[in-house]
Amino acid sequence: MKLHVGQAAPDFQIEDIHGTPIALGDYAGKMLMLSFYRYASCPLCNLRVHELIHRYPEFYAKGLHLLAFFQSPRESIRQYVGKQETPFPLIADPTRALYRRYGVESSWVGFGKALFKLPMIFDAVIKKKFLPGKMENEFAMIPADFLIGPDLTISRAFYGKDIGDHLPMRDVENFLVSGR
Repeated sequence: MKLHVGQAAPDFQIEDIHGTPIALGDYAGKMLMLSFYRYASCPLCNLRVHELIHRYPEFYAKGLHLLAFFQSPRESIRQYVGKQETPFPLIADPTRALYRRYGVESSWVGFGKALFKLPMIFDAVIKKKFLPGKMENEFAMIPADFLIGPDLTISRAFYGKDIGDHLPMRDVENFLVSGR
């Protein structure tokens, strides 16, 4: 079931890939972005992480915290995404328990739509060298992003239309200005 604006964000307690405990309640009183990705070696996912790494100092300075979830095991995340040295926690959810709680789903139609994103694929694979590797779990998982307000309610729930579709950065910027 997809989440909607105004709903309480589903609670969780989990560890990042380094074993650091993280709970939704840790972010009470703060602005938070949760990003759900496909598998750790997904070129389009790594391209988005790369973009967030570059924007994160600006976002963090304005009060935004970020958590990135992958449906891959810790070892794969360390091997692929971890090479980018993210300034935000990376979280393994190979059972997809949080994916289900947040309504993140797979879609073969959404997977097929990626064929129309050839420039983005070219940028990820050729320019940035995010080569596809081990494909794990739901191959057609569609990304999702959630902006969560200081009261731990959903301010924006964005469910991608294809495997490379993420919340636009302007929406993140607007959230940081308005707080909702």
